[in-house]
Amino acid sequence: MEVAASSVVLLPYTPSSVGVARSRLIADLMSAGIFETAVGDAALVVSELLSNALRHASPLPGAKVRVAWVLDGSALQVAVSDGGGLTIPRRTQAPQSAAGGRGLGIVENLSRRWGIRSDERETTVWAVLSAPQANGSSVGRVPSVS
Repeated sequence: MEVAASSVVLLPYTPSSVGVARSRLIADLMSAGIFETAVGDAALVVSELLSNALRHASPLPGAKVRVAWVLDGSALQVAVSDGGGLTIPRRTQAPQSAAGGRGLGIVENLSRRWGIRSDERETTVWAVLSAPQANGSSVGRVPSVS
């Protein structure tokens, strides 16, 4: 199967970009033969990271947000970069009655690990997930986005 092992997508800083990023990621991972459950987990993690960026941070120059993913063997690294916010992203314990506040908890539960890189220009929240291929083989090794 021919598929790019990595992708970087620069999207408008708008809620509709969440669906665009999910669709692109799902198409790439399905083309690579990644197990369907792992694809769903990755799509949910990207949705949570991108939604958090749109809700809590400023855009990158040009009113953009960057979403990247890299397949490396049986691992997938996803990353969302924005212009940073007033606070550092952190996991919180939302009350059961809260409408939100669970995003990074979801990311933590679905990921092997996650973290944050930040400088004066941008903040990137990344996560590494399992990405087993449905046929048991692995995708070729490529450089990491972190």
